[in-house]
Amino acid sequence: MTSEQVLDALRNVQEPDLGQDIVTLNMVKDIVIDGNAVSFTVVLTTPACPMKDMIRSACTNAVRLLISKEAKVTVNFTANTSSNRKDAGDVVMPRVKNIIAVVSGKGGVGKSTISANLALAFARGGAKVGLMDADIYGPSVPIMFGVRGERPMMMNAGNGEKGMIVPLERFGIKLMSIGLLVDEKNAVVWRGPMASSAIRQFATDVYWDELDYLVIDMPPGTGDIHLTLLQTVPVTGVVVVTTPQEVALADAKKAIAMFGQAQIKVPIIGLVENMSYFTPAELPDNKYYIFGKDGGKKLAEEYDLPFLGQIPLVQSIREGGDSGIPVMVSDDHITRAAMEEFAGNTARSIAMRNAKVAPSKVVEMMA
Repeated sequence: MTSEQVLDALRNVQEPDLGQDIVTLNMVKDIVIDGNAVSFTVVLTTPACPMKDMIRSACTNAVRLLISKEAKVTVNFTANTSSNRKDAGDVVMPRVKNIIAVVSGKGGVGKSTISANLALAFARGGAKVGLMDADIYGPSVPIMFGVRGERPMMMNAGNGEKGMIVPLERFGIKLMSIGLLVDEKNAVVWRGPMASSAIRQFATDVYWDELDYLVIDMPPGTGDIHLTLLQTVPVTGVVVVTTPQEVALADAKKAIAMFGQAQIKVPIIGLVENMSYFTPAELPDNKYYIFGKDGGKKLAEEYDLPFLGQIPLVQSIREGGDSGIPVMVSDDHITRAAMEEFAGNTARSIAMRNAKVAPSKVVEMMA
């Protein structure tokens, strides 16, 4: 058995999303052959790749079918998270590979829950992840992660530069929220420019360091904060959150329209339907479609958007958010599986966006 034979065999293994074989994509590294045993490393586009088992099986079968049916095949995985930033190395978050904004047309659809568990699912897959709570008027991160009352520290950036805010860390991800800087008993009564200034500070004055993904929990609607973020950082793409009901779907269409405008033109990574159905704990096989059925799925089809998944309405999700232990780090395997599937689909959609769409850049608008 030779390295050339192994590479030739692996040319028959397709990367399922990018549509080319893993050798052409330069994903095969470190081939080691010892008699009848061969090991090699496949470099994935994201640590959170949901296709690992399928790729491992395809690689093993290719070697055994095309070289030797007695071969002992060991497939290792590593990841070099894909990025498509046009301004890589710029002063704003220079070491953050992908910036993902989670948006909704209206409040109350569970956007913060989706953001928190998406970030945690990425981290469970081995990615370096941050979560920015950009909902200035209704921050949720301190409660959802059990860090109420905690305050971030400051650090000296050195070289005579200004001090930087050090985000809190919880469950392996970095957190920043206005709720960590102000007393939760006080309302944030700010005009638009002040809220926008806070978002700029979260982007420029927080030491995010190196991240594969920064998930940003956006406020509902389509306003100042959204435009400020798009003009400050190169957003990789947006995830739209909706529920199946008509009112939520109507507002989700406005969010989709905003990011599709010619002067903004930020890719939509996909749409996720939250509160898709209710499943009581005592009847885990039953589904009750309280808010309607498949509204988000149909909306994704209407706009030709990737449909990222359906998240059920179950008590454990609410309890996890209120207790500071989100469902992704709880013992609720059924609900966690739905979140993991959604996160896997999102990671795949981001990788495809990075491979096929123009580089991300800061939006330049006249006003």
